[in-house]
Amino acid sequence: MYALSAMFNEIMIEGGHAKQSNFDTYDVLRMRDMPQVDVYIVPSTQRPTGMGEPGLPPVAPAVTNAVFAATGKRLRRLPIRPADFA
Repeated sequence: MYALSAMFNEIMIEGGHAKQSNFDTYDVLRMRDMPQVDVYIVPSTQRPTGMGEPGLPPVAPAVTNAVFAATGKRLRRLPIRPADFA
């Protein structure tokens, strides 16, 4: 959810400080807004590590590549705005 939220929101800096200081001032996606996500955990003989954070970095490239595949338009900056699809 956080990776998709970051694609459509931005942190605004004012007076050297972030205006969005917590989730009450940063518009994070809610469960009702999320698309279905299938998660696969690959079996491994390695020691366990974090399983949540590694999935965040590839979300933006995956979504922008899907937009390109569907529309032919490359999105090269974040956050994404509705006007970017025009």
